[in-house]
Amino acid sequence: MPEVKIAFFDTKLYDKESFDLINKNFGFNITYFAPHLTPETVSLAKGFDVVCVFVNDMLNQDVIGQLFQNGIKLIAFRAAGYNNVDLKAALNKIHIVRVPAYSPHAVAEHAVALMMSLNRKIHKAYYRTRDNNFSIQGFLGFDMAEKTAGVIGTGKIGKVLIKILKGFEMRVLAYDLFPDEKFRSEIGFEYVGLDQIFRESDIISLHCPLSKETYHLINQGNIAKMKDGVMIINTGRGRLIDTRALIEGLKRGKIGNAGLDVYEEEGEYFFEDFSAAGIADDTLARLLTFPNVLITSHQGFFTREALHSIAETTLSNIKDYFQKGEFKNEICYKCGQQQGNCTKTKTGKCF
Repeated sequence: MPEVKIAFFDTKLYDKESFDLINKNFGFNITYFAPHLTPETVSLAKGFDVVCVFVNDMLNQDVIGQLFQNGIKLIAFRAAGYNNVDLKAALNKIHIVRVPAYSPHAVAEHAVALMMSLNRKIHKAYYRTRDNNFSIQGFLGFDMAEKTAGVIGTGKIGKVLIKILKGFEMRVLAYDLFPDEKFRSEIGFEYVGLDQIFRESDIISLHCPLSKETYHLINQGNIAKMKDGVMIINTGRGRLIDTRALIEGLKRGKIGNAGLDVYEEEGEYFFEDFSAAGIADDTLARLLTFPNVLITSHQGFFTREALHSIAETTLSNIKDYFQKGEFKNEICYKCGQQQGNCTKTKTGKCF
């Protein structure tokens, strides 16, 4: 196989460490760039065969057109999500592959960590005791046992979460376009409609992909259907939630707690350090003022096991393309799902 040159964008130290370690088994020529891939930085990819990108890189029509003109043959996402790419612009130009599953346990466990922290005020207790204040006033929580959890999306992450929540002896309601009845009967939960989840759940956790149908799934109308004091957890995609509607729900007390590992407009801020510059995004700044909101910076995936899997799968995707002409984890340009798991029909193939 001839030398394959990879332009790696939005590089963090942990990216370089994990990919350099795994690349010892592949031997690719990787050049790491710190900036995001944008119309202003796309020229850096000239002379390369592959661009390796992450969730906050920009892959609009302009960028894809320039990548194609510069001879890029493959876009390799080192992530599962890819809602930041214009699939129509890439059609018949550049193949796109992703990492469909790196560690569902990592994200599901982080969702539970958000639930537990918000419920038992662990994050607040940490700072209080560091100031030698051992009062527990204001830290009252609730037993997870016998409460109702609504899980929206029962893919790999959703399934792991359901198993964990069943261990807490919770009643679990779930929604999915394509229910896994075998899994349901084995674990013991209910598939129901979205309205029932909104009406009956004490905790709602989002694990569905972002699409036209799920954009702003958590909106003013659906929030109105929810229990007073509901907890909302989002470790999926930021645009699943209408943030302004979420803020209104928090202000009115309709939403009791919100745990967010993602945010609608996170691209400029998440994974970066703004401790000295401050936050210019008024909506994000408002969210950070609520004592019952816990925001983490898209770190749900961030475990050693997940980083290893991401690097291994990404480089394997690149090897399969250049050595075998295979696209095991290629994205379908018609429906936006992985090839073979298309959602246009139940046959696994798009129209």
